[in-house]
Amino acid sequence: MKLGFVSDSLGGETFETMLDQAVRLGVSGVEINTGGWSTAPHFDLCKMKSSAEARKTFEKAFADRGLEIIALNANGNPLHPTQPEQGSCLKDTIRIAGEMGIKKVCTMSGLPEGMKGDKMPNWVVASWPPETQEILRYQWEERLIPFWEESAQLATECGVEQIALELHGSQCVYNVPSLLKLRAAVGSVIGANLDPSHLFWMGADPLMAAEALGDAIFHVHAKDTMLNTPVQATTSLLENGSLMDISARSWSYITLGFGHGEEWWRQFCYRLKMAGYDGWLSIEHEDVMLGSLEGLEKSISLLNGVMPVAASDYAPQAI
Repeated sequence: MKLGFVSDSLGGETFETMLDQAVRLGVSGVEINTGGWSTAPHFDLCKMKSSAEARKTFEKAFADRGLEIIALNANGNPLHPTQPEQGSCLKDTIRIAGEMGIKKVCTMSGLPEGMKGDKMPNWVVASWPPETQEILRYQWEERLIPFWEESAQLATECGVEQIALELHGSQCVYNVPSLLKLRAAVGSVIGANLDPSHLFWMGADPLMAAEALGDAIFHVHAKDTMLNTPVQATTSLLENGSLMDISARSWSYITLGFGHGEEWWRQFCYRLKMAGYDGWLSIEHEDVMLGSLEGLEKSISLLNGVMPVAASDYAPQAI
């Protein structure tokens, strides 16, 4: 496995400083945010789209430091009913990845409106009352699958081999069954960006998710979640309070090791290997209580101690 981080983890730094910090921290690459819900401070989407020279300069900054571009990340809602720019950002990101020879794009599946004419996305999390089933039918059959059939074809035409969808709340694809359902409908260019932090607060087990996904795991975001048991006891894990008010929330994103300890992360890495995944662990720092550099330093230190790096050379002796 190889270690890197998401560029927005150091969103307050300039592009050059962010890359210099990556070298100092000893990681092998950086995953670059291109837009969507990100202001993309390190990537000018319009400039990269129009200028081959800009793309060449961008790539050279990595090469000069011995770093890799892990993937381009267009996290947002590409199916938002009133913000078509979100879908355009994803498609432009796929095209730019193709121009740069980057084989993987990370994003979200998207969440459309609940019915034609609605103006807000609608996430169904229960099977009752009965209109929820009509919402799901509309979202999947009329919006989600057609969009991803078109996007998968675009990826293939551009030479992008993997679209890694983050299993994330408020998206049509948020767990193992929904990822596998879309993959079955669209094809093997669709896979999972397995981020355990989201599965924690949705009540799933990331260890079992890794086993169930197998070769559908395209990418891994390393991010932790603290489950605040005293608050959870009365509010449940269905939390819509401010992300900044950790003490009042039933769960919060947190630096690796502060929610789940080293032993859990050791097991997670091993389960990934068991599932056949030997790719990137890309740290995504979203801890509001620790500074970005400190959070990255602590996360990198933890993962360096637990992630497999070398290939196995064990073979039973002939006896």
